[in-house]
Amino acid sequence: MTIRVQREDFDVGAEIAALSAGNHRIGGLTSFTGLVRNMGASLGAMTLEHYPGMTEKMLAAIDAQAHERWPLEASLIIHRYGRLEPGDRIVLVITASPHRDAAFDSCRFLIDWLKTKAPFWKLEESADGGERWVAAKASDDHAAARWAKNEG
Repeated sequence: MTIRVQREDFDVGAEIAALSAGNHRIGGLTSFTGLVRNMGASLGAMTLEHYPGMTEKMLAAIDAQAHERWPLEASLIIHRYGRLEPGDRIVLVITASPHRDAAFDSCRFLIDWLKTKAPFWKLEESADGGERWVAAKASDDHAAARWAKNEG
């Protein structure tokens, strides 16, 4: 289990290779890469803020829950902060398990819970100079709620 909160970009292929190197018990590896998107509005950039220490602790707790629920060999969460532009990578989640279903389900769980539980704040800058804080989305809460029903 590896958690990194960083300003720097990451190399998806290198991260996958490092996570799985030498572990021949891995039968399935699933990854999700989140990008800054521009959905119709003219987004100039997005700034992600967080509380160092608290953020890593919450990400580790979410990751630990995935390891309790599924037979994972390894996992990785990288979340960036700072000013990012459309097309930049924001987040990488990788899960590795002997079984593909566990790899798929745990990766989806992690990304759904990161969207609702990770303490990040997003400030969008429009191309015309306006700014707005991004509010939580009901669709993200709905996706995370399905995992809460499966607790215990």
